[in-house]
Amino acid sequence: MIGGSAFFISQLGHIPFNYFFGLFLNKTDLIYLPRTQQILFNACYLGLSAGLWEETCRYLMYRWWTQDSRSWQKGILLGLGHGGFESILLGLLAIYTLFQMMALKNVDISTMVQPGKLSETIKAVSMYWSMPWYKTLLGSLERTLVIPIQIALSILVLQAFSKGRLVWFFIAIFFHAIVDATAVMLISFSNIYITELMVGLFSLISIFIIFSLRSSDISTSYNKVKSNNENRMIVLNEMDESNENLDATIYQ
Repeated sequence: MIGGSAFFISQLGHIPFNYFFGLFLNKTDLIYLPRTQQILFNACYLGLSAGLWEETCRYLMYRWWTQDSRSWQKGILLGLGHGGFESILLGLLAIYTLFQMMALKNVDISTMVQPGKLSETIKAVSMYWSMPWYKTLLGSLERTLVIPIQIALSILVLQAFSKGRLVWFFIAIFFHAIVDATAVMLISFSNIYITELMVGLFSLISIFIIFSLRSSDISTSYNKVKSNNENRMIVLNEMDESNENLDATIYQ
């Protein structure tokens, strides 16, 4: 629940930030690039934006909300909550889209939308219902592949606390930005199948990250130290039970 809440809170800042920053760029013409360069700029910007907002919120979650969550296992649970809640929200959006398309399938669309949007709406409905059935499952496949990525990001941010080095936090931001930026670029320049294939590759890399950082579990080190302390024998020097020795130690 905490991992899912952290994702939800991050989007409260992430979505408005992207919206208003996009309006600022469009209205001021601050950045005007050819189409290819514009796509690359958007991919880098969107990837970095997602990484900054989500990983910063994840860092604050570890820092203030779950100060006792320093084990590898709890890092996995927090990552599952983060990625799982994201999948639930996107799944609800997919169901909402399905209901909309079902409502528009066998009706006169011209009576339901504005004339200026009629052509665009008809095209969208036609494309939706002409899509092959297996292509509709790609969204579910992508959500499955993203779960290990979210877990890996959770484990990476955890290292900033278990290892005491902030560089792991920035590694998580960079990795998140690379994943999102690559997806945006591939969906623009290639097709959805190549995009999902690359997401699958990032998922495999994430699984490697998850298990490669298992040996650095802080709870394992803590248990070893605790076990050594418990097994340590304390030897007391023998003292004669004389009146002088008793008087010397009675107040200690």
